[in-house]
Amino acid sequence: MPARQGDDRAVRSGRIRKGDTVVVRSGKDKGRSGTVLQVMPKDGKLLVEGINIAARHRKPTQTNPQGGIDRREAPLAIAKVGIAGKDGKPTRVRFEERDGKKVRVAVKSGETIDG
Repeated sequence: MPARQGDDRAVRSGRIRKGDTVVVRSGKDKGRSGTVLQVMPKDGKLLVEGINIAARHRKPTQTNPQGGIDRREAPLAIAKVGIAGKDGKPTRVRFEERDGKKVRVAVKSGETIDG
């Protein structure tokens, strides 16, 4: 299923990138923060470290004779997260030109975002 237009724009424009610290705005992990591991622009999703953990029950196989429960991060919609500002709360991102370079700027504080 393709992403909504607003989600797609946030990724394609580079507002959220791999390595950014983000805060979850809604869902079961609301208020928790983590680092972006992977961004999937075509799907409008991203993987965040330690957030949206899904458990898969695995049968024993030859490669995994023990079997068991496999826990890993599942993709999360981009609209559900915001980049964490200096205070740890989510903020929006805008672009400005500083010293001849296009940089990401936190809307709340006006500080540049590392990237």
